[in-house]
Amino acid sequence: MANLKELENTMPVAPLKIIPLSSMAEMGKRINDYMVIYRDYINNDPVKNDPAFHGYLEDSYLVDVECPRFGTGEGKAIFHESIRGKDLFILVDVTNHSITYRANNYINHMSPDDHYQDLKRVIAACHGKARRINVIMPFLYEGRQHKRSGRESLDCAYALTELKNMGVSNIITFDAHDPRVQNATPLSGFDNITTPYQFIKALLNSEDDLIVDKDHLIVISPDEGALDRAIYFATVLGVDTGMFYKRRDYSVIINGKNPIVAHEFLGDNIEGKDIIIMDDMISSGGSMLDTAKQLKEMKARRVYICCTFGLFTEGFDAFDAAYERGHFDKVITTNLTYLPPEIYKKPYFIEADMSKLITSIIDFMNHDVSLACVNDVTEKIHHFVNEYNSRSKSI
Repeated sequence: MANLKELENTMPVAPLKIIPLSSMAEMGKRINDYMVIYRDYINNDPVKNDPAFHGYLEDSYLVDVECPRFGTGEGKAIFHESIRGKDLFILVDVTNHSITYRANNYINHMSPDDHYQDLKRVIAACHGKARRINVIMPFLYEGRQHKRSGRESLDCAYALTELKNMGVSNIITFDAHDPRVQNATPLSGFDNITTPYQFIKALLNSEDDLIVDKDHLIVISPDEGALDRAIYFATVLGVDTGMFYKRRDYSVIINGKNPIVAHEFLGDNIEGKDIIIMDDMISSGGSMLDTAKQLKEMKARRVYICCTFGLFTEGFDAFDAAYERGHFDKVITTNLTYLPPEIYKKPYFIEADMSKLITSIIDFMNHDVSLACVNDVTEKIHHFVNEYNSRSKSI
C-alpha cells in the first residue's frame, strides 16, 4: 500500500463503515478483507486503547443494511445497526443488470435508475446521523448524458446536485466520460480516478514477450474523446500515439445519435507493432471491434483492447467472432462494473482487479489524506515497466 507514513501520521475523520449495495456486494467483501489486513499491518497495540482510534481496528467494516421491496416494486432502505458518528462509504454499481426484484409478480432486472434510487434510499435512511457520507460510484450515473444539446435533459449534473443536497460530502468515480460535469457542484468533493497502472500491470503480467519502446509498441485512441488518456499512457510508457476519428452522417439520427460512416486513422506507420487501444468503456463494442479490425488490416502485430468499463450491452457474440477472425488478441477491463460469469471463460479476457485501489482510496479519505498519493501513478508505472523489461531481457 502506497505512502503508509501518510496514514500513520494522521487520525481518522471518524470510525469507518463500508456499505456495499447489492450491486457491489462481492467487491465490498474484497475491500473489507483488504481493509482488515491493511489496518492490522499498519498499526500496533497502543491504537487499540486510544479513544481517538475507537473502531479503527475491526474484524469487519461492513454495515448491515438492506433494501427490500414491496409487492408493487416500491422499496425502502433499513439499517440494522447504528451508523451515528460514522464515516460512511457507500459503493454502488449502477450498471449491474444482474440484480432482480419482483413487481406485481413479474421479475424485473434493476436498471441504473433503480440502483440510483436505492442509493438515495440508503442516504435518506441515515437520518443525518452519520459524521460524513461518501459515495463510490465507479460508473458515474448518467455520465454519458453530461451535457445538453438542444431540448434535452441534463441528467448527470442534476444527479450530482441532488446527492449534494442530500448531504453527500464526496463522490468518487472512475474514468468519468467527461469529468467537467463536476462543475455542477463546484463546492462538493469530486474525485475522478484513472486506471492506467492497473491496465499495464494486467497486460504485462499476461504477456512475456512485449517490448515496451517506441519501435515496438504504440497506444491508439479509438476516437477524439479518449485522446487525453491515450496521450498520457503513451507518454508514460515512452511510446508514440495515434488516433481514429469517427466520420458520422449528420443528416440521419438512429437510436438518438448520428451513425458512424467510417473510422479514419491519424498516426504513423503501425506495421509490425503491438497496439494498445485505450478507451473508457465497451458498450456494444461495435466501434472498438471495427477499430481493431482496421488496425490488423494495417498489419499491426497484436492488438490489445483496454477499457475501464466492460459493459458488453449486446453480449459477446461479436467479440467471439472477431477473436476467431484474429481482429484482436486480448480485452482488458476492470471489475469496477458487473461482469457476466461467462466472460471469465473467454480466452481473450483479462481482468484488472481494482479492489486494492478502492481500499487504498477509502483508507486515505478516512484519514483525510490527499488522494494524490493514490492517483499519481507515473512513478509506479515506470518502475513496473523497467522491471518487466529487465525480466524479459534475461529470459
